[in-house]
Amino acid sequence: MTSYSGARAIVIGGSIGGLTTALLLRDIGFDVTIFERTPTVLDGRGSGIVLQPDTLRWFTERSTKNPAQLSTSTRWVQYLDQHDQIVHREERTWSYTAWGTFYRALLDDFGLDRYVLGEFAAGFDQDENGVDVRFVSGRRERAELVVFADGISSMARSRIDPSATMTYSGYVGWRGTVPEHTLSAHARQTLRDAISYTVVPNSHITMYPIPGENGVGADDRLMNYVWYRNVPAGPELTEMLVDKRGFAGAVSVHPGQVQDRYVAEMRAEAARVFGPAIAEAVTSTATPYVQVVQDVRSGKMADGRVALIGDAACGARPHAAAGTAKAAADGWALHDALQQADGDIAAALRKWEPAQLALSAALLERVVDMGERAQFRGTWTPGDPSLRFGLYAPGR
Repeated sequence: MTSYSGARAIVIGGSIGGLTTALLLRDIGFDVTIFERTPTVLDGRGSGIVLQPDTLRWFTERSTKNPAQLSTSTRWVQYLDQHDQIVHREERTWSYTAWGTFYRALLDDFGLDRYVLGEFAAGFDQDENGVDVRFVSGRRERAELVVFADGISSMARSRIDPSATMTYSGYVGWRGTVPEHTLSAHARQTLRDAISYTVVPNSHITMYPIPGENGVGADDRLMNYVWYRNVPAGPELTEMLVDKRGFAGAVSVHPGQVQDRYVAEMRAEAARVFGPAIAEAVTSTATPYVQVVQDVRSGKMADGRVALIGDAACGARPHAAAGTAKAAADGWALHDALQQADGDIAAALRKWEPAQLALSAALLERVVDMGERAQFRGTWTPGDPSLRFGLYAPGR
């Protein structure tokens, strides 16, 4: 196995995919620095993550942290109707984490010494020996390998594949959390030990428990949900994405910044279309927020010594719960290709790219179909095995 002792790697983007990749690169000898554009450590806004094996792999194989202390789990997948009656139920265990919980655990493993905040990468050039990265601050950094994990709005993707542009799905995700212990006894019992769905015409919601800020106990857990609602492209969507400060968003509107009239309408509609348990969780959320559901896939993930991973390479709808898993899988595959490359970084990236492109294409095709079935075609059928979570295929 090749060691890259003495070689430098730069990771642009310090979220879950960037941290996982940075840790893996450091394990094979690279001197790794992460550059994160936000001025403070990241805030996951309480959003939940369904834990796929690739997402957890750092903690199951390399870290000393106990994955059980980072996650919750449920035994059942259930579909509820508008009266809280079970339409379909099957035994299928899933585990979950909170974005912030998982991020902080990875950051603790990586450390803050080489985690640079407030630096926005603006461009890069490369030669046969390395890559020069330019930042808006005027800073310049050089490394033998640069990995862009800078999310769905990636600067590098537009450079590596200018034809890869974001496409709006036709719907948004309303997200939020509420402390589980504050829900009524009926709601807690109805939602207990399950990931719960309700499908209504041209819409659906997914709800499951995640860790709270203080742990995974019953008094700490949060009930997390994503409610997909159709919003036409154009003036209606544009107006919805203007926050309370008057700033127009392109990807999301943060908690506490969604205009009050939209929050009020969302709560009223939840009370109308959902059963009492799910409606209670949604209407009790103090600061729900909006995320635009978009698709994008780069036709290239490698360019010389530069790699794209995760959402920077392929931003896929959340229906397969595979976004963080895809970012982690990209990082692990890159780690393996580099180990087998006898020190030739560009050759390693060329070897790594085809399988990851194929994985991106297959995932995107599947989640687009899932979203269209739920939001437009009305063919999302409770219990259909093809609708299960999974990075590589439904259920896996």
